[in-house]
Amino acid sequence: MQVLREPGKPAQSKSYMWLYRTSGDTGQPIILYEYQPDRKARRPAEFLKGFSGYLHADGYSGYHSLQTQITVVGCWAHARRKFDEALKALSAKDREGSLALRGKRYCDTLFNIEEQLVAYPAAKRYEKRQELAKPVLDAFSAWLIAQKTAPKSAIGKAIYYVKEQWPWLINYLLDGRLEISNNRAERSIKPFVIDRKNFLFANTPKGTQGSAVMFSLIETAKENHLDPYRFLCYVFEAAPNMDLGDPKQLEQLLPWNAPETCKIPPDLGERSQHEKAK
Repeated sequence: MQVLREPGKPAQSKSYMWLYRTSGDTGQPIILYEYQPDRKARRPAEFLKGFSGYLHADGYSGYHSLQTQITVVGCWAHARRKFDEALKALSAKDREGSLALRGKRYCDTLFNIEEQLVAYPAAKRYEKRQELAKPVLDAFSAWLIAQKTAPKSAIGKAIYYVKEQWPWLINYLLDGRLEISNNRAERSIKPFVIDRKNFLFANTPKGTQGSAVMFSLIETAKENHLDPYRFLCYVFEAAPNMDLGDPKQLEQLLPWNAPETCKIPPDLGERSQHEKAK
């Protein structure tokens, strides 16, 4: 994003909105936006200081140098996209039987397996992945190693990308709670991306940090099935009368502790789901 009055930077330079969020295995989802003037690897290292566990991420190399107690899990949607791009670079008559199509089909098979396992509990999903996905991954790995392609060709770039990312791409096999892609975070950054097309830029770093807070509150409220407007009204009315230095009082402002009046009415929620289906 563009911040006009970022100290030490011209107005036309790029600044960044980082996004962190919980995975799909929690009943209390959180979405956090964090503004930073750059995308250096030390930004996630600072944010995740003291965190231990799994981190779903795209292929950005900055995540791969995080502290050892963090296990980075790669994104197969990004991997699949590379083969899809290579496929589109071919003429229609050259696509059938191409390396790009073969690579894409390996990825498609992995995603199809995941669709079959959606309703499984985590422990069972872990077992089924060892049975169904691991043989596909082993075959895919052998296929990738066997390919001799021009490194600067579209298919060469796709194969190189997947081989380079392989140590992190296969980590979703480690735990049944993990997901095959980082699409959950990709979807959560979209509201900011769409709004940015409207507001175009921010004026100051403080204003941008304020935007990050508001996006965090609104998107976390939506993720917890709350009406964002009602939730914000509740926070703005309740917070001035609380001792925000008291963790117990502060907990009352968390979305999952919000009063029933903040929740989206059932009929509205049903209409929303219907609209999505359409």
